[in-house]
Amino acid sequence: MANTKRLCTLLLRLMAVAATLSAAVVMATSHERSNVLGLSFEAKYNHTPAFRYFVIANAIITVYGFLVLFLPSKSQLWRLVVALDMVLTILLTSGISAALAIGSVGRHGNSYAGWLPICGQVPKYCDQVKGALIASFVGLLIYAALLLYAIHNALDPLFLHKT
Repeated sequence: MANTKRLCTLLLRLMAVAATLSAAVVMATSHERSNVLGLSFEAKYNHTPAFRYFVIANAIITVYGFLVLFLPSKSQLWRLVVALDMVLTILLTSGISAALAIGSVGRHGNSYAGWLPICGQVPKYCDQVKGALIASFVGLLIYAALLLYAIHNALDPLFLHKT
């Protein structure tokens, strides 16, 4: 039974690493050039601080998730993993939120500020950003499930295990 739980946790962590890694790579490689009224412009992730933050947050979480894969199952460090899972889940949430806010402005514009939507001119770029956000959100859901499972196992909040 313990091996089955460990295997399920390992697979979930691998899926979370894959999701956050793909989100970081897709966002980091997103760029497109376009000409509007004779003016050329390039839409690229590093032109927006929120997208850079998104890539950095996903990269940090990918490295963390990869390192946790090699932690022994009987280690006392799993209590620290619970705290780090919480912190990094919040980091991932903030990265998604920042990128989603800028992506929404890019897709719909902001009439109050006079910003026009750009997704009509750079659809490939917008599709890549959307794909990165979806992959990162899948990673967030997996990390949230892992966090709940880790809290249950490491801290045993209901004191179900007899000592």
